[in-house]
Amino acid sequence: MTPTPDQLLRAPKVLLHDHLDGGLRPSTVVDLAREVGYTGLPTTDVGELAEWFASDMPRRDLVRYLEGFTHTVGVMQQKDAIARVARECVEDLAQDGVVYAEVRFAPELHTDGGMELDSVVEAVLEGFESGAAAAAEAGRPIIVRALLTAMRTAARSREIAELAVAFRDAGVCGFDVAGAEAGYPPTRHLDAFQLIQRENFHATLHAGEAFGLPSIWEALQWCNAERLGHGVRIVDDISVADDGTVTLGRLANYVRDRRIPLELCPTSNVHTGAVRSLAEHPIGLLRRLRFRVTLNTDNRLMSGVSMTSEMAAVCDAFGWGFGDLEWLTLNAMKSAFHPFDERLAIINGVIKPRYAALSAEAVRTDTARG
Repeated sequence: MTPTPDQLLRAPKVLLHDHLDGGLRPSTVVDLAREVGYTGLPTTDVGELAEWFASDMPRRDLVRYLEGFTHTVGVMQQKDAIARVARECVEDLAQDGVVYAEVRFAPELHTDGGMELDSVVEAVLEGFESGAAAAAEAGRPIIVRALLTAMRTAARSREIAELAVAFRDAGVCGFDVAGAEAGYPPTRHLDAFQLIQRENFHATLHAGEAFGLPSIWEALQWCNAERLGHGVRIVDDISVADDGTVTLGRLANYVRDRRIPLELCPTSNVHTGAVRSLAEHPIGLLRRLRFRVTLNTDNRLMSGVSMTSEMAAVCDAFGWGFGDLEWLTLNAMKSAFHPFDERLAIINGVIKPRYAALSAEAVRTDTARG
């Protein structure tokens, strides 16, 4: 039974890999550009700008894909602007059926206007709080936590790690490193990850997207990453014979045996050229092999996606149904950087009951049609 669009929208979702500066509303980009005097937008027509961000042009072109961040970051250099973007992010996710999300951002990218790093974090957390309050009032409760990201190509990772620890009781749930993988191995930031480990805190790490197995290996064995941001290139250590026999290499076996979560972002991977097409995305194979697979958006604006549309896309590509979607969602909630008892409460009080109701509804609909 293929879920309907309405059912997919109502399905409870958990999101672990979403960039704050990759998910702005096009109308907000235009508004903020006008307010702060940013003149670099390719157009100030909201409809045209939305098409520009999510056009076919970025397909398989990482440089063009990343160009959009110049504009979103450009309008996120003041506290009120950042808080607005964060608030709207939460409202949009709640509208999409997300019940728990970890949204990441790089504080160091928002200091060009003179803001201090801690002020950037405070603005985001303020926006998350007001957005969650508005969502709850609208009958769509959601929990959103922040991941602080350091840039691979910069030298502030320890500072960002310290910042994450400082705000750990205020809404920050972990630390991340992002940016160009090739030429910038995770071990360049080893002291930051060691700090996170000593503080009994959480770390994910962009690895195995634009670069292969060495990046994944260093992320796990040197930096002690608990999750892999993308991690799609783990498929390079998996071989499938003509008769369908699957052989896992030592690293792939390790990742599967240790239940290391993969923060997979199918549509984004196609857009950046990491994968040729959705139908060829390794998420199908990895799900079949029962890796700890999770489904994510990455950049909702740049890829023109939502969690609902990502669910629809993988259902269409792989013939998946509610059982597969519930499995993905449970994987994500189990892998969240959130207290164990609170994860259980969401799993048993929200995710499982709502999927059970949706599955029963689908059976009734299918029976009535038959």
